[in-house]
Amino acid sequence: MPKEPEGPKYQKFYVDWWNIRRRTIYLVTATLLFCGLTAFGIWKFMQSDFVNNPDGPEAPKDAAIVVSFEGDVRVIRAATRETILVTRQTFVSAGDTIQTQADGRAKIQMIDGSVLSIRPNSTVVIRDSSSLFGGPNVRVTLDDGQINVRTEEQPENTENVVEVRESENKIGADTDASFDINKENNSGEIRISRGSIETTIGGEKMVVKENEFAALNDGRLGTREKLLVPPIHNSPSSDQQLVGSMSGVTDVMFRWQSPDVNLALTYSIQVSKLPQFSPPDAILVDKQGLVSPSLAVGGLFPGTYYWRVKALSSSGQSSNWSAYWKFTVIKRESSNAIGARDWNVESLGGPIYRISGKTQPGATVRSQGKSTFALGDGSFLLQISAPGNQTTVEISDERGNRSSFVIGLSSGNVIKQF
Repeated sequence: MPKEPEGPKYQKFYVDWWNIRRRTIYLVTATLLFCGLTAFGIWKFMQSDFVNNPDGPEAPKDAAIVVSFEGDVRVIRAATRETILVTRQTFVSAGDTIQTQADGRAKIQMIDGSVLSIRPNSTVVIRDSSSLFGGPNVRVTLDDGQINVRTEEQPENTENVVEVRESENKIGADTDASFDINKENNSGEIRISRGSIETTIGGEKMVVKENEFAALNDGRLGTREKLLVPPIHNSPSSDQQLVGSMSGVTDVMFRWQSPDVNLALTYSIQVSKLPQFSPPDAILVDKQGLVSPSLAVGGLFPGTYYWRVKALSSSGQSSNWSAYWKFTVIKRESSNAIGARDWNVESLGGPIYRISGKTQPGATVRSQGKSTFALGDGSFLLQISAPGNQTTVEISDERGNRSSFVIGLSSGNVIKQF
């Protein structure tokens, strides 16, 4: 007699199927919940200040922006009289005062696109920073120190004014102008290296043009004269390495070139341990009133030094400081010669040549005021401008070893070694 189908087998199949479905539902539910929470978290993150405003509070309309700064720079808020240290997020509004300390300098971009560079030990007040009648209005006051204003193509109806003592100076488009004020003796200077400004004092207007200088004394604008540029450095050359005695100290002869041989000039020179030439105790040499464009300084110990010069004319105009040059004094530890080989000279046209060769890795290679370092395999490549048909290449290392090679530029051969 045939057997009837057994019920429990069918029931077992049904239960297994239901268990699978239930686990699947749990898994899908958990997945959807996780995706939902993740999407919500991403949405909240995108709405957060961290994403929308990573640099801190949004600057008010017409505020000036701190493009860059270094050292101690402070802003005194006009509304609260609170003094804050400048950071990357700092903005400057109308009425605020900017102060730089001895090591501080800052670049501020104004609403008309002009850039205000504030030098150390300066105080500048932002008088106006607003957009009215279709054009931006910028007005700053220099209370003390030095600022530089650089404008490019300006929008229409732009008003950009720098107040220096009793003078009001309207900055033109495509202008590079510097203003200097000495609060102690109530004197100031205006320098225009590009463009022009319109200066108004007591209702009288005067235009100071490109490459002109004018002094401000007791509320009066002096006679305009040709702008005096800084002297030109000669030696020690930039990044030059000087080898001292066995005790380490050395004497250094500083030489520079007059910016105008037709003028009777005197010079000031500073030698510092820091490129900012501050604080004052970092300045090792501060000589003024030098008639000759040279100065011998003795007893410099091993280390890195920075030097700069400026010129003073008989009319009282002083140039800006020259861009500093750096040099290093090292202690002589030995006097071994440094070898070099595989010399090659490639002419690039005119007085331009490319010199290559091999020496000891890490050595410094110099010629005609240019320098480079030998790579790990000893190879070096140096491009120079030489007026003659030969040049001297000096190779030195940090232990005081050095050699000099006179190279023929047409043949690439070593003519002399010493």
